[in-house]
Amino acid sequence: MSPQSKKLRFIVNGALFAALTAIMAQIEIPLPIVPISGQTLAVGLTATILGSRQGAVAMVGYAALGAVGLPVFAGFSGGAQVLAGPTGGYIFGFILTAFITGYILEKTSFNLPMAIVANVTGMIITLLCGTIQLKFVLDMTWNQALAAGVYPFIAVGLIKAFLASWIGIIVRKRLIQARYIKEDTQPAAS
Repeated sequence: MSPQSKKLRFIVNGALFAALTAIMAQIEIPLPIVPISGQTLAVGLTATILGSRQGAVAMVGYAALGAVGLPVFAGFSGGAQVLAGPTGGYIFGFILTAFITGYILEKTSFNLPMAIVANVTGMIITLLCGTIQLKFVLDMTWNQALAAGVYPFIAVGLIKAFLASWIGIIVRKRLIQARYIKEDTQPAAS
């Protein structure tokens, strides 16, 4: 495969997984401040399947689509005001989460136990990033921010981390078998 083809595949993968995240964001359970949505499951799947760089690029693409006003965030919302609002920290956290989750897997092994460790780590990163912005945007105490932005999401976050690990490892193996992705999913250097 030529370097141009590898770069194109890298971009297409990022776009596909940004779209997957946008679709899964619309699956939500409303809560008073921060809804439970399928976004975090999509982030875990993205990182588990694509790895650190492609996963982070997909999440940058997702955030950028929403920033320009496309309704890709939870509840069909979009715009810079969402990123600057109480839940924006979670969206920014998706970028770091995808990178760190994928990085852990790249440095260890793409297997179920390591994927669970990586996705639980990613869940913690997302919750921390979201809670920090939630605290400052809504002028909450740390206890209030944790009560609104972390505690309600721990149990469901662990379930999503397991699902992202399990499904992600299976899909990744099948994509490798189909020669759609390689063990090394990074693009060729320019």
